[in-house]
Amino acid sequence: MLDNSIQLSTERFLVRLLTTNDVPELLSFIDNEPELWKYALVPCNDRPSMQQYLDEAFADYEKGNAFPFVVIDRSTGKIVGSTRFYDFQLKNSSTLLGYTWYSKHQQGNGINAHCKFLMLQFAFEVLQLERVELRADLRNERSIAAMRKIGFTQEGILRNHLPVADGTRRDSIIFSALKKEWFGGMKANLESVISR
Repeated sequence: MLDNSIQLSTERFLVRLLTTNDVPELLSFIDNEPELWKYALVPCNDRPSMQQYLDEAFADYEKGNAFPFVVIDRSTGKIVGSTRFYDFQLKNSSTLLGYTWYSKHQQGNGINAHCKFLMLQFAFEVLQLERVELRADLRNERSIAAMRKIGFTQEGILRNHLPVADGTRRDSIIFSALKKEWFGGMKANLESVISR
């Protein structure tokens, strides 16, 4: 179980564990930016569904197999997104990284590079994991482009993989990063990006 006091930060963003005190601020995103969940596996189209999404995050955290975080803009102190380790398998030294979304007002300003740097640094240097995997809906071109830009390796596509909110099934594209790749250049590349 992660320590509730863990805070990861760059000059611009703070990433810390989700708490129940964050729920009211997160619920406001449903009212103001419902399009953020267009490709989400868990439909978040109203406040009750968003509350369920958060309740499940807390429950998975209590089980020790997910670690949900909020992303805070340090210049305003406001929550501007969320991300999560899930399917966390300490015995296998691996995790998935996902459930990531950022306020539309933050998209395109480098927030993803900052957050991925912090999450990967924590995974590989603190938790000493060997593998971090990411998955996305194959239709989510923005997310796929972001993963490629950061330097994740594409591994393949899981066809007809999971049901989505509209009643269809999605193909999921898989990316990963390994500890040896993190220290072999990925970390330095991300440091260069976030220092600009």
